[in-house]
Amino acid sequence: MQIGICSFGDIGKHPVTGDSTDAHQRVHDLIDEIVYADALGLDVFAVGEHHRTDYAISSPVTILAAAAVKTSRIKLSTGVTVLSSEDPVRVYQQFATLDLLSDGRAEILAGRGSFIESFPLFGYELKDYDALYEEKLAMLMKINESTLLNWSGHHTQSVQNRGVYPRAYQQKLPIWIAVGGTPESVVRAAENGLPLTLAIIGGIPARFAAFTNLYREVYAKAGHPVEQLQICINSHTYIAEDAKQARDEFFPTYAEVMSRIGRERGWPGMTRQQYDMATEKEGALLVGSPQQVIDKILYQYELFGHTRFLAQMTIGALPHKQAMKSIELLATKVAPEVRKCIR
Repeated sequence: MQIGICSFGDIGKHPVTGDSTDAHQRVHDLIDEIVYADALGLDVFAVGEHHRTDYAISSPVTILAAAAVKTSRIKLSTGVTVLSSEDPVRVYQQFATLDLLSDGRAEILAGRGSFIESFPLFGYELKDYDALYEEKLAMLMKINESTLLNWSGHHTQSVQNRGVYPRAYQQKLPIWIAVGGTPESVVRAAENGLPLTLAIIGGIPARFAAFTNLYREVYAKAGHPVEQLQICINSHTYIAEDAKQARDEFFPTYAEVMSRIGRERGWPGMTRQQYDMATEKEGALLVGSPQQVIDKILYQYELFGHTRFLAQMTIGALPHKQAMKSIELLATKVAPEVRKCIR
């Protein structure tokens, strides 16, 4: 199993200490985290795209390019690229350039995004939410297959026999599909033979097994080689030396973020009781001691049989020092034990 990190580059004020992290500091801290993850032998680092005041990253490929020249082995991915409001030609060109800089370590995780700010910002209509994503994904896949592009677009530009340059270092860029919980997105990924990333940020993980089972079924029926099937699980994660320390350190910033997003969407705020329940074996949070996180990854592997796990750690204004320690524990204590059990 590949094991790595996902970050949105959260910024803001710590709800207990009052310490603030601004965009300037956060992007520098993030590069340190990617370099550290690479040095410790983690497999992948993914950074997300947002267009909000609470996140520092609107251009993931810029962060990844900065990290590419300071790292040597780790895969560099988005988490996600909001493809609905992007130009697929530019997405390919930017990631092809990243691939050249990194000697073939670039990946694209394409999704529709969990927020909608990018639609009005770039002049798109929310009523076209699904159509934009479907057409742009098809266009990106076509560009990835061939240098010369012939394309008749509706929500995209039409292109007649034009080359898209530069080409990636790899023969084709890996394109993963991000899914938050819609069967249609799972089916789309499977039919196209694209790897699936499933974000589990709440609820009971066992309920998501229906999506991975559906993905496997459709993937096989579409005639894709089953041995090439890839599934990633992305979960909120935090690790400390013991369980109480982990829960106490992660709760303030995690609860602040989830409660803030909840208010925007009409959900109630998060209580400590709800949080503690979510850290139990069958809950969605991988928060605890190294052994508890090992046990939980292995429990979820029984549910999903996934090939990659991404730990999303830096939620809210989590102190950089704590994030670095959590990354260290993931790499040095959790990952080796998980890999022993999953070959």
